[in-house]
Amino acid sequence: MIQNYLKMAWRNLMKHRFISFINLFGLTMGLACCLLISIYIIHETSFDRYHSKADRIYRVTRNFNNPDGTVTLRLSTIAPPFGPLLKNDFPDIQQVTRLLPSGKTPVKYGDKLFSETQLFFADEHLFDVFDVNVTKGNPQKALQDPFTVMVSETVARKYFGNEEALNKIIKINNQFNLKVTGVFRSFPSNSHIHPEIMVSFNTLKDSAVYGDKQLQTNYGNNSFFTYFLVPENYPVKQIEAQFPAFIDKHMFFPGAPPAMKFSKLTTLGVQKLTDIHLYSHTDYEAEENGDITRVYIFSVIALIILLIACINYMNLATARSALRAKEIGIRKVAGAGKGELIAQFLSESVLIAWIAMILAILIAWITLPWINRLSDLTLTGQMLLNWKYMVPVILVPFIVGITSGIYPALFMSSFQPVKTLKGLFRTGGRSISFRQALVVMQFGISIVLIITTAIVFQQLRYMQQAKLGYHKELVVALPYYFTSNSQYEAFRNDILGQNHIQTIGRSSRIPTGRLLDSQNAAAESGDSLQPVNAELKYLAIDQDFIPSYGIGMAAGRNFSKAIVTDTANFLLNETAVKVLGWPSAEKAIGRNFSYGGTRGKVIGVVQDFHFESLRQRIAPMVLSMPNPALPNFYNALSVKIAGNNTTEAVIAIEKIWKRYLPEIPFEFSFVDDSYNKLYQAEQRQGRLFTIFAGIAILIACLGLLGLSSFAITQRIKEIGVRKVLGAGTGSIVFLLSKDFMKLVFLAALIAFPVAWYAMRQWLADFAYRIPVSWWIFVAAGSIAAAIALLTVSIMAIRAATANPVKSLRTE
Repeated sequence: MIQNYLKMAWRNLMKHRFISFINLFGLTMGLACCLLISIYIIHETSFDRYHSKADRIYRVTRNFNNPDGTVTLRLSTIAPPFGPLLKNDFPDIQQVTRLLPSGKTPVKYGDKLFSETQLFFADEHLFDVFDVNVTKGNPQKALQDPFTVMVSETVARKYFGNEEALNKIIKINNQFNLKVTGVFRSFPSNSHIHPEIMVSFNTLKDSAVYGDKQLQTNYGNNSFFTYFLVPENYPVKQIEAQFPAFIDKHMFFPGAPPAMKFSKLTTLGVQKLTDIHLYSHTDYEAEENGDITRVYIFSVIALIILLIACINYMNLATARSALRAKEIGIRKVAGAGKGELIAQFLSESVLIAWIAMILAILIAWITLPWINRLSDLTLTGQMLLNWKYMVPVILVPFIVGITSGIYPALFMSSFQPVKTLKGLFRTGGRSISFRQALVVMQFGISIVLIITTAIVFQQLRYMQQAKLGYHKELVVALPYYFTSNSQYEAFRNDILGQNHIQTIGRSSRIPTGRLLDSQNAAAESGDSLQPVNAELKYLAIDQDFIPSYGIGMAAGRNFSKAIVTDTANFLLNETAVKVLGWPSAEKAIGRNFSYGGTRGKVIGVVQDFHFESLRQRIAPMVLSMPNPALPNFYNALSVKIAGNNTTEAVIAIEKIWKRYLPEIPFEFSFVDDSYNKLYQAEQRQGRLFTIFAGIAILIACLGLLGLSSFAITQRIKEIGVRKVLGAGTGSIVFLLSKDFMKLVFLAALIAFPVAWYAMRQWLADFAYRIPVSWWIFVAAGSIAAAIALLTVSIMAIRAATANPVKSLRTE
């Protein structure tokens, strides 16, 4: 019987090839999108789950608060003393491990120079907490001794080729020799952190590196990723609830009152390891994390596209029911029951769904590399081969086939054989209303996608073209490695001696980065200095930083190398002046100010500029020029190129760099490129939105094309009569199109508030954003109407220009 159903289903598909193509194309594209997005979702939700103890591992985070309780800084890293104290104070914590990122680090082996961005200091307990595939060396001993290091297989091949990696000596920062004691396989792509070189944590105890005392007492350096392991099903909230008392018990700062409650100013929290990638969005992360909201958005888009395809099937199946009325009548007279007819119609929809699924798998497999390039991910079809996902994939064609075919099956199986065989059958108003509702739903969804895509791209364009308050073009950023001011001054003079160079400045951070540094401040109020109850972000600069970026002065002057006392003075930005409650930038000049224990005067106020991404509001900033004898305050160089001779300028900089720093690889970036990278996630999302919106609209239009062709076919004799009576082509096209245009108009009315609410929520993540303009909605509705009109007009014009004699001949 099933074989007979499938045979009849195939014959019906071949009989109505145009409609079968529309259904098959829609379901294929819908399922292909679902498969691609499912692979993305599986990848995003799989992060860090490969660890055997993943459900028992937690990361400790730290927040900083204003006295009023407002959180001003959220970090995924904490100070070094907390790790051992956690293990000591909480007996239920089975193990603690710490990782310290080293940032961009120069590494030398023999004559080879490398610059590594994934170098970490790691303690020996790492292997008790995480699953690391060690291929050479003993994981229990490899990181015990100071000045030892483990490298990934990738790094081992890069440095040593086919030679044995163990016991090789590499040098970091042109200072410290490290012995290779182990090799490990690189962390998988679905890990929130990817160390490629792990230096023994005990190396930090050396005073020339960091110092054991610093590890035990420095509560201000919050750079250490700290993880702990608890027993299975342990209520970790119990530990978190004790953190305030834990902080008050241990934390101290020189000069702080003995009774000071540090838990009022800083808090510790915990994050489950498997939640980090999708739910953690602190101000500092090991790598760029995903976003659970993005996962939800693309999940909805996948379901929407599949829903539109299913709607097509339902619409077209019920629309062509009149063509199958006699077939159904004959089957009923011959003894077929309602259940058998339902089974017949469902077999057709399931067959189409299965063919669509096979084609969808092929399309997904072919397009996956392109999607990877577009999204900057490493997705593979292998993810679906897991039995947990293969079963749903096998069930999907049945679910889609039954979902899309159940209403047409129930509808057509209810036909009365007497009416259908006498030719008295007409599709009822109820089925027409249902089809109209489905068309409204299709185009409502399409209009929402058009609006959201347009607003995403508008926001991206706004961020890329916004006035930042500084000039990001033609600025080359370099790391700062100079150990003495005299060495830097010689380097600076040689750089400025080049025709292609305009200025060169030093700073602790460069624009497009995050402002994570802050210290205690006190500002003049009346006749004394009063503590500032707000966080002022810190930036160390020299006298050349401001002109290198063309930052304007709102009042006062810039730092001067000729004025020795400027190392004790300060620049503020306009936002800081407002936060301090001073009446204006001009009135701030000459006021007493203290920051980080240094007391001086405000000598200038810079105009506000967007140091960070436009997602963040401009922070109140304090800029100071450190004493030249303390060059360690600086981390970056900014070189302003004169004219557009970027290639010649970079070559000249490289030559001078190699002369002064021969042991350090020359690496540079352009600040405008770094700025554009801030919004890569939104750019990728916008491109994918455009693709999926286009697919959804295409499927909806194909459905409308098929639906309009059936509607016009049913009115073919009416059209013939109207033409004989003198009706023109234009009036007939208008007559046939107006009913569909009413549906599109209704769809727009429903879609507008939905899209407005959705984009208002999305834009809320940006401190600086575009207004949601009314014309975008009108444009989206007009585009949908134009597409619908064009689609319907194709069939309407064809019917209106046909010879009326042919349509009336059968009367």
